[in-house]
Amino acid sequence: MFDLLTLPFRIAFGALVAVLLLPFALLFLPFLLLWLAIKATVALLLLPFVLLAVVAGAAVALFTLSVALLLPLVPVVFLAFCVWAVIKLASRPAPAAL
Repeated sequence: MFDLLTLPFRIAFGALVAVLLLPFALLFLPFLLLWLAIKATVALLLLPFVLLAVVAGAAVALFTLSVALLLPLVPVVFLAFCVWAVIKLASRPAPAAL
């Protein structure tokens, strides 16, 4: 309720301050535009390096995730390899008689 009561005074004071500060804002506008141009130039120059870092980070994260998901399967794969090796050795054909 207090905000609604003071709204006309805040609008009038804001308009007065805006009119009084307009010359200063126009004075600093070229510097603000120069700062924006320098900032945009630096951003464009650094963008390839940032994208390269993002791709490298995503590759490392994908490798880490795949290792974390596949590492618990190593004992199962080892047991399957042992069973395959035993079956392969046990099923050797008999040598031909001369």
